[in-house]
Amino acid sequence: MSRQSKRDMSVEPRNREGRMYHVALSEKEVGEIAFLPGDPDRVPRIAKYFQDAREVASHREYRTWGGYLKGKYVICTSTGIGCPSAAIAIEELARLGVKTMIRVGTCGSISEKADVGSVIIADSAVRLDGTTRQYVMEGYPASATPEVVVALEKAAERLGVSAVTGITASTDSFYVGQGRPGLKGYFPSHARGLLNDLRDAKVLCFEMESSVLFTLGRLYEIRTGAVFGVVANRVNGKFKEDAGVEDAIRVAVESVSTL
Repeated sequence: MSRQSKRDMSVEPRNREGRMYHVALSEKEVGEIAFLPGDPDRVPRIAKYFQDAREVASHREYRTWGGYLKGKYVICTSTGIGCPSAAIAIEELARLGVKTMIRVGTCGSISEKADVGSVIIADSAVRLDGTTRQYVMEGYPASATPEVVVALEKAAERLGVSAVTGITASTDSFYVGQGRPGLKGYFPSHARGLLNDLRDAKVLCFEMESSVLFTLGRLYEIRTGAVFGVVANRVNGKFKEDAGVEDAIRVAVESVSTL
């Protein structure tokens, strides 16, 4: 191997089989549309809606299944928790040729408009993460692709799923970063007012990946969208594991009909 090729491999590393280093996929194993749940266990749940579904790769937090929807080959790849790991998946899938990425996740509502068990469609994100700051200035907007947002909204309407569209806030911390006290009551002043400040700004929910998806989508000209099942509501104190997730999955899958 030449010195030049060694330098190239260090910039865009591949494994021994020539697949992207983290997601363990090659160009021939992806389609133009990818669903991006955080949880690896959610991948086969989404893939059950595919025809000829099969597991394609599994490496670290990145698990991928492929199959067909409406005659199109699509994939579903988990991103793990948070923007740093999601950015790796987005970077590598984009380099392999994926053109549309739809996050299918969970969130905690901070609004009366979206109770536990409902669905939120994000059209933009407050960038409370650190990853996007390494890509672009802080004032740069994190916004989904309008046609993907509309496709998700139309899908929810066709399926009779209760969905609210609006702004999410993406954080790097599930506890203090989302206005929850840390261990032994640790609660810095900047975190105490966060929830109320965001509610006053008409933000609908907290989650942990959409800001980097939307930001990189704009930078790299990838179509992006995000839909969440609401598992918690910070206004009324409710929590139910997996609430709204199946509806969010159904909405994401149905949106391909329009896309």
